[in-house]
Amino acid sequence: MEQTQTALIVPIPEAEDAVGRFRASLDRAASWGVPAHVTVLYPFLPPQQIDEQALAVLREAFAGIPRFDVVLTHVDWFGDTVVWLAPQSDRPFRDLTEAVWQRFPEAPPYAGAHSEVVPHLTIGHDVAKHVLSHAAEAIAAHLPINAAIDRVRLIAGTPDISPWRTVGEFPLGAPPLDE
Repeated sequence: MEQTQTALIVPIPEAEDAVGRFRASLDRAASWGVPAHVTVLYPFLPPQQIDEQALAVLREAFAGIPRFDVVLTHVDWFGDTVVWLAPQSDRPFRDLTEAVWQRFPEAPPYAGAHSEVVPHLTIGHDVAKHVLSHAAEAIAAHLPINAAIDRVRLIAGTPDISPWRTVGEFPLGAPPLDE
């Protein structure tokens, strides 16, 4: 089946041990093969618009942003329906989103559905609150989780139908001079 959507994500493999078993049943993106991640921009361009020029623009944008370290420090919520891990600082993720959105204004984050984009790693959503609360408590015991961020991944797929696959990976630039 042909993919219908794309997304730019920052995989956080360091979080898989803590969140993997919960995401498998509580975050439908996990069933699509999407790893634990912080979203940079979703939905991105339709797959048929991902050409060499778009890839070159992404490559250049991400090369201009330094690699960074992040710590997933605590569990947080969007209402009672989405539980997630909070990265500290979230500024580098916001910078990644802004860099893409500036270059691709036709692809606003979450299709413009939210006035503020909050960087987060989803644990689960849209199930009974007590189930999400149990996951939150279990995962909190594994915090903090340190991660080194050095790339952004472009993935494509069709929600709920086809597995998502990696289209490309884009390395971030050199670390800041103070590291």
